[in-house]
Amino acid sequence: MSKSQRIKQGNARERIAQQQAAARRAETRRRVLIAGTAVLAVIAIVLVIVLVKVNSGSSSPSSAAGDNSVTGAALPASVARNVTTVPASATNSAGTGSVLSFTQHPIPAISGPPLTSAGKPEMLYIGAEFCPYCAGMRWAMADALSRFGTLSTPLRGIHSSATDTDPNTATLTFYKTSYTSKYLTFTPVENEDRNHNLLQQVSSEQNTLWGKYSPNGQRGFPFIDFGNKYILNGPIYDVGLLQGLNWQQISAQMRDPSGKVGQAILGASNFITAAICKTTNGQPGNVCSAPGVTQAAAHLG
Repeated sequence: MSKSQRIKQGNARERIAQQQAAARRAETRRRVLIAGTAVLAVIAIVLVIVLVKVNSGSSSPSSAAGDNSVTGAALPASVARNVTTVPASATNSAGTGSVLSFTQHPIPAISGPPLTSAGKPEMLYIGAEFCPYCAGMRWAMADALSRFGTLSTPLRGIHSSATDTDPNTATLTFYKTSYTSKYLTFTPVENEDRNHNLLQQVSSEQNTLWGKYSPNGQRGFPFIDFGNKYILNGPIYDVGLLQGLNWQQISAQMRDPSGKVGQAILGASNFITAAICKTTNGQPGNVCSAPGVTQAAAHLG
């Protein structure tokens, strides 16, 4: 091999080595860029999730400041409107809803001296903020009560216990809630808070009724006495339907009688309304004679 050939071959090897080194440097930069992009993408996803949770009113107990307190968090006006102004067309369309597929005897009749307060029939409710079944029933109660009077606003939202059945169910609290009606006195007692601590004491008279009309005297939540004419012990629809939904979603879906949530809550509300009507002698007439209410009334007792 001549000298010139050796020089050319050496130059070729040098160029190849330079090209390989450049390729390695380019590959290193490409890998660093990919890794950096991936890290940035992960950070962006995490930030989006956090922002969505903060702004969406998630059903998680940490989603709204104050909702872990016994008075709960003030709910948006849109939620209150959804709950307290359900159109009659929706409740009539729902009828008995999904209640009778859950229980054949949702609100049985009882006999006892009339339960009254302030000269009006009394609806006594004993519940607890930790209770998932109370959580579900409060939505139906709020709708039914709004047909006879006015709940104080803003409504306040809480979540049921994180360690009970159907954990963290989004709901309302009746603690420190006032109610005005010319037909009915509503007496709510939230007996325990979300952590099972005593919240509101049950009076001796209330405790007697609670024990007398509870199955085998075993007091449980929720308990509703409709003027000593009808009684409700426990939920009358599948509260699990509310899992994963926040206050806004539940309040919106309960206005849709074609959906599962609407069928459950509005059906339960019609039964509660029918029981109240039995204590108010069918007043107001436009409420108590509504098709959805009369359908439910046929299955009372």
